[in-house]
Amino acid sequence: MITQAPRGTADWYGESMAKREKIEEICKTIAATYNIKQIMTPVFEHTVLFQRGVGETTDVVQKEMYTFEDKGGRSITLKPEGTAGAVRAYLEHSMYAESGLTKLFYVTPAFRYEKPQSGRLRQHHQFGVEYIGSESPLVEVELISLVSQLVKSFGLNDIEVHINSIGCPKCRAEYNKALLAYLNEHKDKLCKTCLERMEKNPLRVIDCKEEGCKEVVANAPRTIDYLCDECKNHFEELQALLTELGINFKIDTGIVRGLDYYTKTVFEFVNKDGFTLCGGGRYDNLVHEIDGKQDIPAAGFGMGLERVLYFLELENVDLGGVKAPNLYLGFMGSVKAKAYKLVDQLRKEGLSVETDYLDKSVKAQMKYANKINAPYVVIVGEDEFANGEVKVKNMADGTETVVSIENIASVIK
Repeated sequence: MITQAPRGTADWYGESMAKREKIEEICKTIAATYNIKQIMTPVFEHTVLFQRGVGETTDVVQKEMYTFEDKGGRSITLKPEGTAGAVRAYLEHSMYAESGLTKLFYVTPAFRYEKPQSGRLRQHHQFGVEYIGSESPLVEVELISLVSQLVKSFGLNDIEVHINSIGCPKCRAEYNKALLAYLNEHKDKLCKTCLERMEKNPLRVIDCKEEGCKEVVANAPRTIDYLCDECKNHFEELQALLTELGINFKIDTGIVRGLDYYTKTVFEFVNKDGFTLCGGGRYDNLVHEIDGKQDIPAAGFGMGLERVLYFLELENVDLGGVKAPNLYLGFMGSVKAKAYKLVDQLRKEGLSVETDYLDKSVKAQMKYANKINAPYVVIVGEDEFANGEVKVKNMADGTETVVSIENIASVIK
């Protein structure tokens, strides 16, 4: 039906839009305190970017991408996540030529063809942050610190920080041998998808949600036991820094994240039921995977706005609703032009002003002003314009104050 949105999408308006705007405002405000600059990349990219960046063995690439051929015969994909596009832009515009760490954030739609669920739609929206150019664990610590501040600013309490290390390609090779040997002993209990995964990327089996696979994985070898000295030292420094900042965390060896580009640190913010609010980590090989030349370390995270709203509902947190205008300015008699000129002037002076567009009676206008929670109301007519004075009514207590027309804005401000 043309009057019904496609499954897995949503319209934003009224209360839902007001809450979303508040979440974005909090995210952008806190990002600014970390001197992170905003980036906006296209909604679609060349399909190969996600195949190389996100990973051929991931569910995202194999099952969930919205891919199509454009009129030029090129394979195009609606972005399933924000990191690959941000890194592509970093490379295309030679941001690496600038000295120092590149710190980017974005608010972007993302598209994944999967069963719609609480906090995740086929078109959802992500707040993401990418730090490109440093291999220091301080980067991951700062990202975790940032998300911790977001959680606090949202007013959420039931959130834990879980961390893990999945090592680098060097120690991952040893781990994959051990994991593959273990999985081969339990092949009869694995799902069809994991039988394919174990040959291409055994680590993906750890992330499977099928009950049979989860039972097998429960006793599987863990990456943390196979870390090389470099990765082990990195993980230990990460923990020491988090402890110094007073950020409580739990080592969770079950976290591997669902995208192939992660190395070393991975982290998630989860509630007591294990539901994930936000996830991220380090991806030191992603730049090289995309451009095939440079080895530039990086880390980042993604947080779904719909997921934040879901968590707010779980904890009954109210971020506030639709903002009311500063003033309702109504009119009576044949002063429509003068009244609207006054509305226009007050808006230019910085007030949010609503007025009448439907030729309502004064009584109906007052009723509407009350409905939209306007804190102040002014009704103008011939006498008000002749005398140069109006009555400003405080809707909270019913009091009225006589002020000159020129001073309406300053009085209300």
